[in-house]
Amino acid sequence: MNFWPAFAASFGATLIAALSGGVASAQSGAFYATLAKPAWAPSPQIFGPVWSVLYVLIGISGTLALLAVGWNKAPVPTSLFGAQLVFNGLWTWLFFHWRLGGWAFAEIVLLWIVILANIIAFWRIRPVAGALLLPYLAWVGFAAALNFALWRMNTSAL
Repeated sequence: MNFWPAFAASFGATLIAALSGGVASAQSGAFYATLAKPAWAPSPQIFGPVWSVLYVLIGISGTLALLAVGWNKAPVPTSLFGAQLVFNGLWTWLFFHWRLGGWAFAEIVLLWIVILANIIAFWRIRPVAGALLLPYLAWVGFAAALNFALWRMNTSAL
């Protein structure tokens, strides 16, 4: 596969996931401010920059994997890539827009598993493509712990 189609497909899909989450969380600042938080919760200003970096890494990872094998030769890795992006966008809707903390926690655990499977699949194609997703896996693991804590601490709001 040529660079530009791989880049457009990977970053286009990643951008759709990011924008979907952005739409769902557009009014989340006031809601998040009202929640009781654990002492280890980061400042809300951290989330935007962290996610921006992670989305760039996700896009690069997908591009590298596509360049290595193309769509048709890697249906499982490309399906996992798409699935983790869908789950990524869905979590924001569950937690911030619909305020379903328990469902969001169950979904983010599933997201973490799909990211891990995506890392393994990409690693087999091109190790650097898998490695680029490791910070994403770590952040989603942290986000899952935070999701759980927020849900348990705010049962009436979530």
